[in-house]
Amino acid sequence: MAIRRFVVGLTGGVASGKTLASNRFARHGVSVVDTDLLARDIVEPGQPALADIAERFGPAVIGDGGRLNRRVLRERVFADPRERQALEAITHPRIRARAVEQIAATTGLYCVLVVPLLVESPLRDDVDRILVIDCPIALQRERLMARDNVDAKLADAMLAAQISREERRRAADDLVVNDRSPEKLEREIDALHHFYSLLAAL
Repeated sequence: MAIRRFVVGLTGGVASGKTLASNRFARHGVSVVDTDLLARDIVEPGQPALADIAERFGPAVIGDGGRLNRRVLRERVFADPRERQALEAITHPRIRARAVEQIAATTGLYCVLVVPLLVESPLRDDVDRILVIDCPIALQRERLMARDNVDAKLADAMLAAQISREERRRAADDLVVNDRSPEKLEREIDALHHFYSLLAAL
């Protein structure tokens, strides 16, 4: 589905700093559509996607109160690429449909669409420009283990499930390396906001 609004696709490896970057765009009044949040919405109790996940993966992935047990599901899908593909077949079309709806409803000169797997996703066709938030693998691994409280084995599996750092960098129209202070990242986002505002006004 074509999107007329100027859309910046923000992506990067897990724990690279995408949220910090998208929050900075939001501080400038830019509408942000975050597919991670959409992914959580579509698996809330009562949603068709949750029923499909329970049918495909069994009752062990459903926890207390009928909610998705993310840890159990995560360990399962990152242990077997076929399981991950099965999950993506359930969730990705629904996430894309919601993202397109939300983008169409945004206001302002441009909006930012946050997609962790943008380079591999059909949503790549819905953006005008790709911004990659990048960081060294060792730092990414360290942040991931601290943030998600996972061990090194699962962290490595999560990193291996995504395309390589080099592939993401090649896909970038704009690249920000987030290997120093948050303030440095924010300054670079400020400059990009000015640039995107000019592009969107053309």
